[in-house]
Amino acid sequence: MSQVEERSITLTVNGQNHELHVQPRKLLADALREDCHLTGTHVGCEHGVCGACTVLVDGKPVRSCLTYAIQMEGHEVSTVESVAIDGALSPLQQALHEAHGLQCGFCTPGIVMTFEAYLKRNPEPSDAEIRDVLSGNLCRCTGYQNIVKAIQKAAEQMRRNTDYVAP
Repeated sequence: MSQVEERSITLTVNGQNHELHVQPRKLLADALREDCHLTGTHVGCEHGVCGACTVLVDGKPVRSCLTYAIQMEGHEVSTVESVAIDGALSPLQQALHEAHGLQCGFCTPGIVMTFEAYLKRNPEPSDAEIRDVLSGNLCRCTGYQNIVKAIQKAAEQMRRNTDYVAP
């Protein structure tokens, strides 16, 4: 069996360039966790169903378990590590905490990244719209009620705080 050659790539993650040597088949989730040492991106189902691995690519949610790292050269990748500013939780993270919208926390990074992008596009979502978008993120702990409440609370906070800029 022949050895697959590694390729040199530059990933721009959370505003920083990372020079990596990866095999062409290396997934973005694995490159983020293993090579960039950003372990906030979780890998659950490895089929793009659970949403735990969601990151933003050029501001749009992407399943990092289905994306090859080499595809991301020339794109801006944002992970959950980019959301808190100077150690302060984002309005969404704070609302999830206050409304008890998380328990084990495994799904939380994917939900945070999904809704950081979504609330930027739709700052006044209905409960039905939130539930529709949330359907792409599986949570086994919370029952979703408090997640929806938290997202509504965060949306309201973000509308009032025009200084906040989502990743």
